[in-house]
Amino acid sequence: MKLFAIFILIVASGIASGSAAWFLANRKHEAKLHSANEQIQTQAKLIKEHQLKPEGEKQEQSQSAPAKTERKVRLYRCPMHPHVTSAKPGKCSICGMNLTAVYDDDESAPADETHVKLGSASSSVIGVSTTPVKVAPLRRTLRVAGIISDDETRHRILSARVPGRIEKLHVNQIGLEVVRDQPLATIYSPDVLTAQRIYLENLRVGSAIISASDMASSREKLLALGLVEEDIRRIEESKKPEATLVVRTPFDGTIISRGKANEGQYVNVNDELFEIGDFSTLWFIFDAYERDLPTLALNQKVSVTLPSQPGETITAPIDFIDPNLNETTRTVRVRVVLPNPQRRILYRQTANGVVQIETPPALLVPRSAVLHTRERPVAYVTAESGAYQLRELKLGRVGDDDAEVLDGLKEGEHVVTQAALLIDSQAQLSHISSVGHHETTPTPPPPADANDHALHDPAAPAVTLPPALIQAAVEATAALAADNLDDYRKHLPSLKAAVRQSYGTVHDILDPLAEKLVPGEDLKAVRRPFEGFSNALAELVRARPVEQRPAKIFQCRMSPVLGTALWIQKDNAEVKNPFFGAEMPNCGAELK
Repeated sequence: MKLFAIFILIVASGIASGSAAWFLANRKHEAKLHSANEQIQTQAKLIKEHQLKPEGEKQEQSQSAPAKTERKVRLYRCPMHPHVTSAKPGKCSICGMNLTAVYDDDESAPADETHVKLGSASSSVIGVSTTPVKVAPLRRTLRVAGIISDDETRHRILSARVPGRIEKLHVNQIGLEVVRDQPLATIYSPDVLTAQRIYLENLRVGSAIISASDMASSREKLLALGLVEEDIRRIEESKKPEATLVVRTPFDGTIISRGKANEGQYVNVNDELFEIGDFSTLWFIFDAYERDLPTLALNQKVSVTLPSQPGETITAPIDFIDPNLNETTRTVRVRVVLPNPQRRILYRQTANGVVQIETPPALLVPRSAVLHTRERPVAYVTAESGAYQLRELKLGRVGDDDAEVLDGLKEGEHVVTQAALLIDSQAQLSHISSVGHHETTPTPPPPADANDHALHDPAAPAVTLPPALIQAAVEATAALAADNLDDYRKHLPSLKAAVRQSYGTVHDILDPLAEKLVPGEDLKAVRRPFEGFSNALAELVRARPVEQRPAKIFQCRMSPVLGTALWIQKDNAEVKNPFFGAEMPNCGAELK
């Protein structure tokens, strides 16, 4: 019974506490309703008083309030195809979407059609950087290749002056150093014997019978046959004619080659015996193209490097520039004289030269800021409100890092040096490069097979796209579409190598974008830089006629970075989006 009584007390206390809690909650709820009711009544009273005010008071209140300004519509534009604009509302002539209004006070819309505006997030993602235009000397490094030749003023070919037989060969090796008047070979010749006998007979008879002219003629004949003053003096002293002739070197030099100089060899007049050159000084000769001639001058220093002397540089001035242009190669021969006292420089070896050229101060722009995607070079200059203005340039001389600007820029202006191609791609998609906006009349959407033909300019010049580049890009694109990061990393080196090995427009456009392609830690990190590269490559493919394109082109209108971007696939009509992968694999459409 005691236990039952205790149980009853516990239940009763619980009911009592619950009732108390319910009572307190109910009181709070009633208080809230009462407060809300009072607020409603107060608002109703204020509204009623406002409605009962005299007309004059309401007019005064409306005049005291700030007047609303009506926004002025500048034009209407398609959100998917920004180049499709109109002065009246309507639908896009390409995709059929409603045209959206662009207001004059809209900060996102540039006031000038030569401007491109990117959000701060977009500028940060694509890595926009700028550099000021400056006045400074233009520096250029001219690298040339040539050969080492000997001094042509000290090059001799020794030929036989008389017919005969080589009795003895004093020098029988090529490359030997010889000195002036050193004997090279001894030739037995009856003609030499006959000439000496005539000369001795004239000496014996004397001037009483032989005239002075005949005596001089016989002496000159000996000299013409190859005898020297020492040989003639020896004959005059001995009074005995000799049937041999000694061939001697005319100067200090090196034996370059040997003709018919062999003991026992019969030779005729003008047969080549030896070729001798002076290697104490050598010539470095290179070919300069026509475009490089204005930058070359006499006494200009050239740094010469030789494969046989790694790490060493020989600096010498330009000694001669040939005034004759080679019609076949369109080049001019340039000569640099190199001292070679220790004979370390080898005759006829190849060599490389570097000419450092510096011009007087000029207005310079970084080469990375100049784009050659149009008929004339262009650059983008930072404008107000975070916009970028397109400028056409007139360029002069081009250096290693800078180019001379003759027209189009001013000193101190900031030009875009990185991500300029991406800004230009956005400008071309919006047709910002044209003067004024491109107005179209709103029309019903075209058939699906005409999609995006307006974006392609059939008059655009085709460029040469290396097959290795297309193959590497297709494989990298497929890896990202399959969310295969390891496969993308495997194909990335071959893709970047293919870009480096390209040339011309392809290299200039893709190389800065390829440098930003990195293996990355995840798919998101590698897809962001790949989007800009893929879009630029697809635009190059798109510039070719449809029947000559090496791959198919697909477009995604929801790409993470650019908003609208392209990619290429090879012989595959199924859409495989590399920018989203498995998240949205079929987002996109093929462009014809």
